[in-house]
Amino acid sequence: MPLLTVANLRKSYGERVAVDKLSFELWPGEVLAVVGESGSGKTTLLNCISGRLQPDGGRVEYATRHEGVRDVWRMSEAERRMLARTDWGYVHQTAEQGLRMGVSAGANVGERLMALGARHYGRIRADASDWLARVEMDPMRIDESPVAFSGGMRQRLQIARNLVTRPRLVFMDEPTSGLDVSVQAKLLDLLRSLTRELQLAAVVVTHDLAVARLLAHRMLVMKEGRAVESGLTDQLLDDPQHPYTQLLVSSVLQP
Repeated sequence: MPLLTVANLRKSYGERVAVDKLSFELWPGEVLAVVGESGSGKTTLLNCISGRLQPDGGRVEYATRHEGVRDVWRMSEAERRMLARTDWGYVHQTAEQGLRMGVSAGANVGERLMALGARHYGRIRADASDWLARVEMDPMRIDESPVAFSGGMRQRLQIARNLVTRPRLVFMDEPTSGLDVSVQAKLLDLLRSLTRELQLAAVVVTHDLAVARLLAHRMLVMKEGRAVESGLTDQLLDDPQHPYTQLLVSSVLQP
């Protein structure tokens, strides 16, 4: 059974169509990269399927742990909010959007556990410390504010905050954009190892085809709100069929 089913999803801003009758399925443990130029609709798609932006039409169905398949946009706002804080994660392009900058690193991670009912301070702190180590941060810095961390460390902290509740699905919006190349490479290695280890399903929005090749099993190419091509990542990048995909690939390969 698919973990996430998107069917005929539509979203417009006035006369501009951002997502146009788009459909796909995501299976447990599968990573899907959504690629395309700026303005192609990929971030709008991500926001619609993650419960952040209500679409104009279509369905977003999720196979919940205890209640079977539910239409995300037929859930109550409280149900969507709880889903986002527990069984889903959302890694923002800018870490500051996904962190509380005024509390410690440990508190940022521990908040998600408290949403599940955790109240034992010692256990919450121990789990937070463990997750800092898992994202290759120094657990001794657990009481420091995110303000004290570099951009790459803040992104690692955001990842720990999202994964501490062991979600089954994570949405990522340009997770390595804006970071130095060496920092990007290390963060991508971390994300790849964590998605494999935890058998995470993920939808990754990116304009970087190298990110898609490294992280994703499948790829979906968007142009003007439509999915123009989809398929296995390596196959699609090595032998693109649609002229737009061919253009994207060739622009990367040009010296």
